[in-house]
Amino acid sequence: MKQERIHFIAIGGAAMHNLAIALKKKGVNVTGSDDQIFEPSRSRLMAHGLLPAEEGWFEQKITPDIDCIVLGMHAREDNPELIRAKALGVTIFSYPEFLYEQTKTKKRIVVGGSHGKTTTTAMILHVLRLSEIRCDFMVGAQIKGFDTMVELSNDAPIAVFEGDEYLSSPIDRRPKFHLYHPDAAIITGIAWDHMNVFPTWENYIDQFRIFIEKINPQGALFYCESDQALKSLAKAFNLPAQITPYDAHPATIIDGVTYLKTSTGDIPLKIYGNHNLQNLMAAKMACNYIGVTDEQFYAHIATFEGAAKRLQLLAQNQKTTILLDFAHAPSKVRATVQAVKAQFGTKPLIAILELHTFSSLNKAFLNQYYNTLAAADEAYVYFDPQVVAAKKLEPFTVTEAEAAFGPEVKAIDHPVTIQNLLKEVNCAGKTLLIMTSGNFSGMDLQQLANAKIHA
Repeated sequence: MKQERIHFIAIGGAAMHNLAIALKKKGVNVTGSDDQIFEPSRSRLMAHGLLPAEEGWFEQKITPDIDCIVLGMHAREDNPELIRAKALGVTIFSYPEFLYEQTKTKKRIVVGGSHGKTTTTAMILHVLRLSEIRCDFMVGAQIKGFDTMVELSNDAPIAVFEGDEYLSSPIDRRPKFHLYHPDAAIITGIAWDHMNVFPTWENYIDQFRIFIEKINPQGALFYCESDQALKSLAKAFNLPAQITPYDAHPATIIDGVTYLKTSTGDIPLKIYGNHNLQNLMAAKMACNYIGVTDEQFYAHIATFEGAAKRLQLLAQNQKTTILLDFAHAPSKVRATVQAVKAQFGTKPLIAILELHTFSSLNKAFLNQYYNTLAAADEAYVYFDPQVVAAKKLEPFTVTEAEAAFGPEVKAIDHPVTIQNLLKEVNCAGKTLLIMTSGNFSGMDLQQLANAKIHA
């Protein structure tokens, strides 16, 4: 039998390189190209023999014997390999399209929402793994106990996908989660994001309406009822599908540890925050839908430590805690700051946020961040005017940023200044929360945290 051959255009992306590795492990002949490959993608591709010999696009790599192309979002419409593939009539998939094609005979659970979808997906996968229930999956962060962020198999009966609402590929402007056609779907909440693609709130919320319409009519939707916009959207649907609301799982905090309150007693968790208790309840409903019992779920969720960069503990001693979170959208920032303050309420909280995404650096969007850092005792926001210019956005000043974020927030607009602040800020006896989807213009944040704890 001929070995299937698949070529990746833009193989270096976070999801793309994980998918490439998963396919190679499945026995597929995988090749790929990219014009820039950064860590950790570079080392991981190299370890699996998938790192391209040289960076760049090479149309001669596209030959008629390729079974299909997987096209990454990083590529452009005028990519020479893409043009060549079209000329040869090679089948071209975006990676969400490809994932659906690989799993369309399986029961698919898709986790959507403006925030919390990575953590919720990670919780489900953690419980299924410990329950010895095999599944295919795609999740947007590294999870303890899993080698890759993507896995595909021939025989697993279930697929669990994180459902991102961003675009599928340069030639497919549909949101990724529209392509998965779930049997069961979760929506964790809706808060306007990606305004470069969805310029109005109405346009953004429409994407979730379409997502709900894609659910198998005999399937299920679980949604967070404390989100009023989502609650209104869900109630507007009269589908055969089971539509069930949820909210935060009952819990209490004792001596800095969050305990789930259950009918069989209190269960200590390694995670915390009201938003994570909502994520946990969503994960429980999805796991129950698959057949996991409450007893199994509670036993396994107690060992869940979170996904990478989601309230990740960088360093800690008896006096000081330093945390890293991926938060960048306003709803994520607010929830994260409030969660950390509630968990470590006896200690002063220093919150430092980097604006890094297109939406967060858009001057017209800044006022969405008003009071999102209010729970912190000391708050800073950093942006790089050169990044704003590179994204061809309207410039804004430190004063405008401070006004947008609200009282007591100090804005910084120079890489050296923010790096010096991170090095010099006194966090002894305090909690330091670092929030970014970047790295503050090149800082090793783990190294920084280690140095502070041992200073």
